[in-house]
Amino acid sequence: MGSKGMIEKPHAVFIPYPAQGHIIPMLQLAKLLNYKGFHITFVNTEFNHRRLLKARGPNSLDGLPSFRFETIPDGLPTTDVNATQDITALCFSTRKNCLEPFKDLLSKLNSLPNSPPVTCIVSDGGMTFTLEAAQELGIPVVIFATASACGLMGYLQLRPLIEKGLIPLKDASYLTNGYLDTVIDWIPGMRGLNSP
Repeated sequence: MGSKGMIEKPHAVFIPYPAQGHIIPMLQLAKLLNYKGFHITFVNTEFNHRRLLKARGPNSLDGLPSFRFETIPDGLPTTDVNATQDITALCFSTRKNCLEPFKDLLSKLNSLPNSPPVTCIVSDGGMTFTLEAAQELGIPVVIFATASACGLMGYLQLRPLIEKGLIPLKDASYLTNGYLDTVIDWIPGMRGLNSP
């Protein structure tokens, strides 16, 4: 309850993996939930936050009182603001370095006077440290997969492709031996995908 007996808004903290294909879908979902009455805190890495401000202007992320942007460090050394970060290094670095800054941010958000307490975390599947923070602080967490439906189907079929010996590819003969003309009929949801 709020100080005046009013029910407070739910407060969702969004934390995407720091890459464009992850940030955009998370931001779209955050906007929808904000429209439906949620208080939103959207967490970017400092690197991506600086890039957004440079691209869109210094006040572009000021937002609304119920939609704020916050940052945490990604743990990598500061680089040229126009550089693309090394994805492998970024994966290891976020896993190793983001837990404590994220927990500190959650504590800060819970102590702000004009903000409802954090009621849930919406985390990208690549930001696994959020699971530990959520468990430690007793906050529910939802993992949001930002991949397309086709990408998700591909991920789900990886094990069957390995088990059938179709991957890893042994050679490039599949390009000329007619295999690519074979109709896929054994992958659920993708039957006939490459049929003429």
